[in-house]
Parts: sequence; C-alpha cells; structure tokens
Amino acid sequence: MTLKDFKIIIALLFSVSVFSQQEVSGTVIFSETKQPITDVKVYDKASGVLATTNASGYFQFQTNKKELTLVFFSFEYEVEEITITPETTSELQIILKDLTQSLSEVEITARKQRVFELQRLKDVEGTAIYAGKKTEVVLVEQSMANLAANNARQIYSQVAGLNIYQNDDAGLQLNIGGRGLDPNRTANFNTRQNGYDISADVLGYPESYYTPASEGLSEIQVIRGAASLQYGTQFGGLINFKMKSPNPNKPLEVITRNTLGSFGLYTNFTSFSGTQDKLSYYAFVNYKKGDGFRPNSEFESVNTYAHIGYQFNEKTKLEGEITYLDYLAQQAGGLTDAMFNENPLQSNRERNWFQVNWLLYNLKFAHEFSEQTNFTFNFFGLNASRDALGFRTNRVSQVDSGTERDLIKGDFNNFGFESRLLTKYKAFNKDATFLIGAKFYKANNYQQQGPGTDGSDANFSFASDEFPNYPSQSQFDLPNLNTSVFGENIFYVTDKFSVTPGFRFEYIKTQSEGFYKNINTDAPGNVIFEETVEDNQNFERSFVLLGLGLSYKPNTNLEVYGNVSQNYRSVTFSDINIDNPAFLISPDITDEEGFTADLGIRGNYKNTVSYDLGVFGLFYKQRIGFVTIVDTDDRIKNERGNIGDAVMYGLESLFDFNLKKIIGLNNHFKLNYFVNTSVINSEYTASEKGGIKGNKVEFVPDLNLKMGLNGGYKNILANIQYSYLGSQFTDATNSVTASESGVVGEIPEYDILDASVSYSYKNFKLETGINNLLDNSYFTRRATGYPGPGIIPSAPRNWYTTLQIKF
Repeated sequence: MTLKDFKIIIALLFSVSVFSQQEVSGTVIFSETKQPITDVKVYDKASGVLATTNASGYFQFQTNKKELTLVFFSFEYEVEEITITPETTSELQIILKDLTQSLSEVEITARKQRVFELQRLKDVEGTAIYAGKKTEVVLVEQSMANLAANNARQIYSQVAGLNIYQNDDAGLQLNIGGRGLDPNRTANFNTRQNGYDISADVLGYPESYYTPASEGLSEIQVIRGAASLQYGTQFGGLINFKMKSPNPNKPLEVITRNTLGSFGLYTNFTSFSGTQDKLSYYAFVNYKKGDGFRPNSEFESVNTYAHIGYQFNEKTKLEGEITYLDYLAQQAGGLTDAMFNENPLQSNRERNWFQVNWLLYNLKFAHEFSEQTNFTFNFFGLNASRDALGFRTNRVSQVDSGTERDLIKGDFNNFGFESRLLTKYKAFNKDATFLIGAKFYKANNYQQQGPGTDGSDANFSFASDEFPNYPSQSQFDLPNLNTSVFGENIFYVTDKFSVTPGFRFEYIKTQSEGFYKNINTDAPGNVIFEETVEDNQNFERSFVLLGLGLSYKPNTNLEVYGNVSQNYRSVTFSDINIDNPAFLISPDITDEEGFTADLGIRGNYKNTVSYDLGVFGLFYKQRIGFVTIVDTDDRIKNERGNIGDAVMYGLESLFDFNLKKIIGLNNHFKLNYFVNTSVINSEYTASEKGGIKGNKVEFVPDLNLKMGLNGGYKNILANIQYSYLGSQFTDATNSVTASESGVVGEIPEYDILDASVSYSYKNFKLETGINNLLDNSYFTRRATGYPGPGIIPSAPRNWYTTLQIKF
C-alpha cells in the first residue's frame, strides 16, 4: 500500500467519524420560576460528565451514540433522567424540580457537602481565563472555621504558603501575605469582591481596610502571581471574594446567625434572599462588638451589603451592588520585646482610636452575544475614609504624656470601569479562547496629618489652633490615573496540552500636591525654626507586562501546569508623605519590578486524595523594605526604601485524604485529613547597602505547616487544626534583637491548635469552637504604624458559640 493510499483511507475514516458525530444541546430551567439554572452537570449514565450548563442554563456536546441516557444533576434540584435518540438531540428543554419538596434541610446540606474543601478554577469561567495558573478556591460555606470572627488562620488553612497577621478582633481587617510578601492589610494582592476592586486605591494606596463578612461569602478565589495580566500588576496576584447568590427557589429566605464569645464578643448576621420572576436579590446586615483580649481594645462595627439582579432574558443580565462598613476600634498600642515577655496582654495606650467608613458600589452588565462570545462591563466606585488617632512615639514603653495626639485622616474617592470580551473559536482546527479587556481607574484622594486633641475620647477633629507648633503637619491631594489593556489566549495544541500567552499594558500617572511643615522647638517648647515646604510631584510611566501559561491534562483527574508572569509595584505617595516617629523614608525610594513563576502538578486520584504539589519563584528588582541606619544626628534609626534585588523560591504542597473512602465508611460518615506545607528559601542577591547581600528576605518563614482532621456522622461535624510557622525577620539587616520601638526584630516561631464542632437539625444549626486551644503566647506582627508601633500580640485561648436559624 502506498503512502497516498494510506492517507486516503485515514481521510475516509476521519470523515466517517466526523459525519457520525451528532450535536446535543438544550436549556435547563427551574420548574417554578422558568429561570435558567447554571452549573448543572450533564452526565452520560454510562461514561460520565459530558457538559455543564452556563449562566443561561445552556449546554452542548457531541456524541456518536445512537441512543444514550442523560442524567441532569445539581445540588439544589431533583435529579432528572432522560433517554435521547437521533431524532431528539437538539434544543432540549430540561425542567428540574425543587429538591426541597422531598428532602429535609439536613439532607440537603449533606448532599451539598463536597469531598474536598479546596477546589480549583476551570480553564474558563465567565469572562476570565485561568488555564495554566495556580488557582485555589476556598469553599467558605463548607468551612468549619470561626466565620463570625473572620478567623483567617482557619478559613485559608488549605491555601499553601500564606503568611497571616493574627491580631485583629472579629476579623475587622484582613492581613494576608505569602512567599515573602508583607501581609499588612493584604496590600500586595489585588483584592476584589465579585470581580471589582475594594481597596483604598489600587495603585496609590492598595490597602484593604474593608474585609467582606465571611458569613456572607460562598467562596474565596486565590490566583497567584500570574493574575497580574488580568487583574493588575501586583506580585501577590488576586484575592476575589465571591458573595453568596440569591436563592433561586424562594421569593424570600431569611438566615440569622448570633454569636457569643470570649472577651465580650457578640455578632449578629442576618441575610435576606430570594427570586421572583426575573428579579433576584441578596442582602445582609452584620453587627459586631467586643471588648478585645487586651485592655483598651474595644470595637464596634456595622456592615451592610445589598445585591439586586434583573434577568432581561436568557442572554442578558444587569446587577447592582452596594456595600457599607462603619467601625470604630480602640487600639491598645504596641509592645517592646521586654513588655511582651513580661505580660503579652498589657497596654499602656488608652487614647488611641481608629475609625473607618467604607462605601462601595458596583453596576455589572453581562451579555451573551452567542454560545461562543460573552461580554461583561463593570462600573465600580469607592467613597471612604479612615482616621487614625493616638499618642505615638518611637519609644513604645514610654508612658502616655497626656498631651496632644497624632491625627491622620485619609479620604478615598475613586471610580472606574472594566470591560471584558471572551470568545471561543477555532485555530488550526483546534479549540481556542480569546480574552480582551480594558480598565480605566481614577482616584482623588486626600490625606492630612496634624495635632489631635489632648483628650482620651474618639474625637477625630484637628486641634491646630490649640497646638500650632505640632511637629508633624502635612496636607496632600493625591490624584491618580490608571488605564490598562489586557489580553490572553488559550491555544489548545492538542486535546490535552494548552498554551496561554498574555499581556497587560499599563499607563500610570501618580500625583502629589501639597505641603508639609518643619518645626523645631527648644526644651520649653518655643519655636526656633519653622518652614512650610511645598511638595508637588508628577510621576508618569507606561509599560507592558508579559506572561505565559502551560497546561497538560492527560486525563480529567491530572494536570501539570506552569506559568511565568512579569510584575510591578508602584511606590505609594501616601506612604511617603506620612511622618512616622518609628522610621524614616529614603528620599530615593522608587518602584519595584520583577516576575513570578510556578510549576506544579495537581489532581484527584480516584476521589481518594486531592493534591497540588508545586515549586515557585519570586524575583525582585529593588525590593522595598527596612534597614537600620545611622542618621545625621548620629542616632540609630530604621529607614524604609529600596533594599536591593531579591529572590524567594520554594516548594508548596497540599494533600487532602478522603479517609472515609480509604477506611471504607458508609455515606453517613465524613472524614478527611489534610496537610498543607510550604518550604521557602530567600536571599538578597544584590544591594548597594552594606551588609545586605546574602541576607534572608523579610516575612519568609522557612517552614509554614498546617494540618487538620475534619469529619462527622450525619449532621454532627467536627474539626481540629494545627498550624506552625517558623521564625522570620522583619528587616533586611536580619535583626534578631529588637529596637526600642519594637518595629524591627525577629518574629519567633509559633504553633496554634484550633477545634470546632457543629450540629444541624432541620432549620437550626449550632456551631462552637475554641481557638488557640493550648493558650500559647505569640505574636505575628511588628507594626510600623497604627495599631502600633511595636509588637501586636495575638489572641490567647478563646471560645465562640453560634446559633443559626433559617426561615
């Protein structure tokens, strides 16, 4: 047989195979509202999953079978089973009934429990591409964590390598880092809620003073450094809080949760949810108050959230959201090492206060042009303020003199929009997916520092007339403008191997317009020198970031992935313009650049073990950090500036074992054991500053270990979790002995044990637990400013109890 004859036979066989393929498609809707149902799995009863419905309830697949039995499965609906033939393969309409008609609340909850608590994002979700990226999805509704207090140590227990500040009562603020990134207010991640920005100023002041209430979350999506192409330039990547969705089966559902805990903790979370015809809504009110575990640390907060959606038709939807947070907290101040060793729960600050008002709004338009092309448009904005008031000095042990306090006020007003277009097409006879997007962001922020009152109450008014000679006075307008265009494309080279290149173009214009005062006084307080310095700056830059992701999936339960992406972090003028007694700012401070890389293997082996094992690297140019210097007055001080080039690399792994299947327990039981490990090495590879090259990088514990056992019988569940972090440095000089301010020095190793239990009965659920079961004394943070400066202790042993009622 000639080669030509062989090619003809192959072509004929291929033609027959293609000709024999038939397309099956249709829509899945809910029997009562006639609305489409998303995320319904379509199974071939003999071979497995064939398709999943999209946001319009639509599914599509091809088959060469003459006849097959399809099963339609969703957690909240009855299973539907049909048999189709070649005459009934297109434009099917599948109607699912409400599961609650036949099952109790406990049975529904058990049915919704997934074997593994951590999931991964698919290659394409909505108008976003995640192929080849390291993604982790925390299923918050399934978590056994202390949700009332937003206990991040428990909530993120299966996300590898995270470094978390653990000092904030009731989770008023989230402080997450990892891989050598400073955890302070999660500033090294792009933080979003339902896909839109929620930080103070994405580039000018990327700190998150608002953290969504965990009791209102369905999941938390964590995408590491490669997310810079779609979501921003940050080294950390993306954290996206996905709020709970409206109940599609009822016009009104009410859930109320009341929590009591140690140190006067009380929280109430009440949500309202439902769907009526084309209109859907979800809203909640979250109230928290407590005395705190140290003196002078009481707090009170109110957080409200409302979402409303209108489904014009199966292809078009409009959604609006508004979020408001108001909280006031007394701050007990920081400690020196000697004070911490003497009594970690002491406080010598009675007049320090912190206040936040946060108003977020968002309008989202989503439209499906066709089965292959989707479009989303988000308009979002922020109107917020945060005020910090207190007695601060670089000598933390100094007794409060009772004089005027330092007051810093910040107002944040920004808005922006982001549009995305995603389309699926054929490239070289293979599937491909293209994403193009654009973002516009404009911020008009204001910051003022000066004398506060000499009282002890939470009075956030300036007292400039009473104390005109106060040395730290400044006033700045901080406008920022950012425009960007980004794109990615998945090329499926084979059915198992994909390549995803991407780019992001950024234009950033950062301005600073204002003044600061230099005032020197003699011992009696007489002014001997005074000047007002105008400080107007205009910093423009534009650049392109590139990235590449690779994914190989030999089967549906195994993936080898890798990615590399450039990163960038701009200097924030708002940080530079604040006068802080604990440290100086280098006049030559400039932006950070670098890139991140991941290579790993992840999957699920026979539903017995879920795993994600990978290596990573972060490469910095001109990393910003702290060094100890001798100032012009021959005094030793801490300076913040560009330290040098640095590299962090390591191994991250998560293994979650389904012990129920391994042991052979029946379906009434649930039993899992997980171990989450991060082993990291770090080094400054180059520096113009003496004594830095070869040092370890800050905020990098050599070992970060979390392990836990969770399980239960029927409607009783229990969890026990152990956490360990090795010691870490807080400055580039690798100081072990702390300064008198407590700002720099080593953070010693620590370990924590947490336990929790829950019981469900019909519409009731009771949760209780003990955090820091062994009552270890430890700290995770040396604060450079508020709520310090100095060591901020972490909570001792504490308990909580939550009662949930669903109507």
